[in-house]
Amino acid sequence: MMLGLESGTVIGLRMLKLTGGGSDALKEMRMMLGEKFDAAFESGANLMAGATAEPVLDRYRQHVAANVARLSRPG
Repeated sequence: MMLGLESGTVIGLRMLKLTGGGSDALKEMRMMLGEKFDAAFESGANLMAGATAEPVLDRYRQHVAANVARLSRPG
């Protein structure tokens, strides 16, 4: 449940950045896509190595928290 709430914050912050257009929006879009691929690979590898859902979700929450911090900074 917390991951869903926290992800909603990132979605909102990203939408603000993307609707601004320009080079910052393009950079954010590329970063977002790269993060999606990296997260899918990381979680898949962890699950194949025997991880349970809890540590995988905890790791996603770390990524989401880092994005909230980055997107919340001015400038």
